This record gives sequence, C-alpha cells and structure tokens, in this order.
Amino acid sequence: MNKVVKNAQEAIAGIKDGMTILFGGFGLCGIPENCINALVENGIKDLTCISNNAGVDTFGLGLLLRKHQMKKMMASYVGENKEFERQLLSGELEVELIPQGTLAERIRAGGFGIPAFFVPAGYGTEVQGNKEVREFNGKPHILEMGITGDYAIIKAWKGDTNGNLIYRNTANNFNGPMAAAGKITIAEVEELVPFGQLDPNQIHTPGIFIQKIFQGTNYEKRIEFVTERE
Repeated sequence: MNKVVKNAQEAIAGIKDGMTILFGGFGLCGIPENCINALVENGIKDLTCISNNAGVDTFGLGLLLRKHQMKKMMASYVGENKEFERQLLSGELEVELIPQGTLAERIRAGGFGIPAFFVPAGYGTEVQGNKEVREFNGKPHILEMGITGDYAIIKAWKGDTNGNLIYRNTANNFNGPMAAAGKITIAEVEELVPFGQLDPNQIHTPGIFIQKIFQGTNYEKRIEFVTERE
C-alpha cells in the first residue's frame, strides 16, 4: 500500500459533508495546519469535529467555525474562541463538552476497540446527563462511550513512507491516541523520510495506524498567549 500523498488536498480527498473527524493537537500545538486549511478551502460542511479545543478565532479549527463548516464540536477546552462562544449561545453549533481526561480516555478506548467504560469524573454535574451510573469501591461512576471517527487527522514532527511517526515535545498530545481512533488516519509531518531511517526505539505511532501521509509546508506554529518579561 502506497501511503504517501502529494499534499493536504490529496490527503483529504475522501472527506465528505457530514463526516466525523478527530483533529490532533493541544491548543495550537501540534495541530494539522495544512489539512485544516485544505478543509476550509474545499468548503466541506456539517462536520462533527473532535478535538481537545476549538482553536482561536483566526487559526486552527477556528477557521472552520468562521466558515460555518462545523455542525457539532466535541471538546474539553473552548475558552479562546469568541466565534465558538457566539455560535454556542445562538444555537448555531451543537456542543458536547467533555472533561479532558475523559476525552483522552474515550479516544484511547475507541482506538483499542473498547466500546465503553465507567469513570467518576462528571458525576453529579451536567456532564452526567442521562448516563448510566454504577458504584465501584463505594464511589459513583458514569458510563462513557469510546470515540471513533470517519477520519483522524494528526500532525507529527517526523515520519517515514510507511507511516511510522515521531512527535516532538508537547506535540505528543492527542495525536497518538487519535491515530488509532480514525477509520482512516491522515498524518502530516514536517519531515518525511524513507522507510528504515527512523530509529524503531523512537517511534511513537506505528505505521499500521496510518493510511495517508505527506510532508506539510509553511507551518506557522502560533502561540495562543505570548508572555514576556517587562
């Protein structure tokens, strides 16, 4: 199987309106910038987006929000995006807020074929809703479902032509678990090398989880808040 594609446009060619997509990254760190831009350019809409956050107004997933290409957002932190807030309050966007640890575990569970699990986080809050409750060791837990998607789109520092990936520093966040949770997983990398050049001991995501890979370009790598000494 030839996994290497030319660019982001070729990588997202199979994504259609109404699909569910997982996006790697934490804040603006380690996000698949090229693929997000390609989705915006193609005008694909009614997407259910699963990510740790919703980006900011002018970058990351915020670009999809501004073009009204999202139908639903599943995330754990959304406080940096005013357009997200506006669409939520106006009822334009369906939102499922998930505790961050629960989100990470739901994605991991989905990727490993675990349909559901019980967790104490969220019990007695709006997160609980109508979910099943069971008691373990004298403490109530709520039932959470594993998460999978039609596609997972992730970003790595370095990858090879077989799809083996290495993440760098903080970019080793939701990217790894999401790689296993997509029916089709696209990886964009800063450096693409021939198979065999990566040290097997350094690989974070094995290539078996990746269906498409390409070398991205023009990464901005923005920082949400720049804090400097006076």
